[in-house]
Amino acid sequence: MTINATAGAKLFIGTTKTQKKTDYVLADFSAANAVTWKQIGELEALGSVGDTSEAVTFTGISDSRTRTLKGPRSAGTMELVMGIDYADLGQQALIAAEKAIHDYEFRIELNDAPEGGTPSARYFIAKVMSQSEQYDSANSVMKLNVSLGVNSNLVRVDAEEA
Repeated sequence: MTINATAGAKLFIGTTKTQKKTDYVLADFSAANAVTWKQIGELEALGSVGDTSEAVTFTGISDSRTRTLKGPRSAGTMELVMGIDYADLGQQALIAAEKAIHDYEFRIELNDAPEGGTPSARYFIAKVMSQSEQYDSANSVMKLNVSLGVNSNLVRVDAEEA
């Protein structure tokens, strides 16, 4: 069992992707679909992503018991923070995607490859819900804050040995 640091992880934005009624699988994000990935540079924080089920409750009068059921799942909102780099193609793609109504493909590449192997990856689709610049004080790096409204399951690809 090995744990890894987030340092060295990379985030990429792809092209628009149509939502579907079933969970996505790796083949939905394959090279056969001609995805051109743009790395998003100067990342400081990746936030979190993953499903949470809504609670659906029912209270029975006769047994005075509230029961909880699992309702629809939501992968939530992923909050990104990066140092502003006006020349970064990935940041430019995020800013442009915020103006669009479509979902985009995203890929996270983690820094967990075994010696000579390949790292694990995560794939999902999301709408770029917001983008704002943060300036703070004189001693601060100007930042770009972006919120991704995740609209799919998270496709996990494990790291592999060489």
